[in-house]
Amino acid sequence: MSGRQATRLWLISVTVPAAATDAYAAALETVCASVGLFEADATGTHWRVEGICRAVPDRAALDAGLALAALVSGVLATPEHDTVPAEGWLARTASAFPAQTIGRRFVLRGTHLPRGPVPGRQVLTLDAGVAFGSGEHGSTRGCLIALETVARRHRPRRLLDLGTGSGVLALAAAKLLRVPVLATDIDPWAVRTARANARRNGAGNTVRCLRADGWTSPAIRKAAPYHLVFANILAAPLCAMAADLARNLAPGGIAIVAGLLASQARRVLAAHQRVGLRLERRLDQGSWTTLVLRKGGIAHAA
Repeated sequence: MSGRQATRLWLISVTVPAAATDAYAAALETVCASVGLFEADATGTHWRVEGICRAVPDRAALDAGLALAALVSGVLATPEHDTVPAEGWLARTASAFPAQTIGRRFVLRGTHLPRGPVPGRQVLTLDAGVAFGSGEHGSTRGCLIALETVARRHRPRRLLDLGTGSGVLALAAAKLLRVPVLATDIDPWAVRTARANARRNGAGNTVRCLRADGWTSPAIRKAAPYHLVFANILAAPLCAMAADLARNLAPGGIAIVAGLLASQARRVLAAHQRVGLRLERRLDQGSWTTLVLRKGGIAHAA
């Protein structure tokens, strides 16, 4: 053994009713680099909000966030804490990541699975790492199916994957549409994972991965306006960023927004309709909903 101490991850999770997920996700985001939602029961009534921290979390900030979440949601939840070696998390991710056949065009496979082409499909080989988005999640599946429908009618030339995670959506768009994609995430570990996945799939020159804090980033604003934007995040930040999304879409541009539960779809849609976007399609994958939105005006072909 090398004597070098293994990198450890701090995991924080709470199990709450669906209506309280926004508040508790916001609480974990105060200290965690990545936050995701996972079904806690077969009925979709309760959800596990799980956050990953690269270092020991700030307990005072976490306690304050959890207290605010309980006040806002009316739900008092007790957090669970754990630490695991990063390698242990990767093993857990791999064991829960079988090959995924999605829609008509895509196959997603982990790096731990045998390689090889699949006739008629784009094969994406992913190491999910500690970045969310490996295809088994209903929100990721919904985005990929939405991409297929968009590609049948449109040829967008400026694309953004906001909150890219593993980079799966950026990779899928680059492969299917054969155009460059800007992929950004606030989490530097996610950016490294996405960049490695882009190289692994021969898209290192077409998928540009950057660390960026949403629409506040000069790099994101400089590349606007976009003809297609993916935002597979969570319901609350989607609502908060609706005006920025509309402002940075080209006339006729399309946004594929996801990361929201079916019970949150009406609220997210209303936030985007208020800033002038209209609903083109809604896709439901289990408890998850993906919205395909369009900005008014005439889209310009590449």
